[in-house]
Amino acid sequence: MLLTCPHCHRKNRLPPARLDQQPHCGACKQLLFTGTPLELDDQSFASHAGADLPLVIDFWAPWCGPCRQFAPVFQQAAPLVEPRARLVKVNTEQAQGLAARFA
Repeated sequence: MLLTCPHCHRKNRLPPARLDQQPHCGACKQLLFTGTPLELDDQSFASHAGADLPLVIDFWAPWCGPCRQFAPVFQQAAPLVEPRARLVKVNTEQAQGLAARFA
């Protein structure tokens, strides 16, 4: 299985049986699962979207009231879905091109 490190964004090949064993990145040695949603931009999103792990994406904006209300729920869900999926947040004000691709 191909996973992208949430810290250095390098690809890691990992047997599916090791997903529950707190795997570390081969490059930066940090944990591959953090238990929190990742904040991604255009460049880092491309790296994570190319991996085998499904992404659950929260497109949000700082001025959006419902987005800010949903943020704690999304945060609490992250450790519950890892390592079966990765929760990511995309700020639509900073990554407008990426947000437009999914609009």
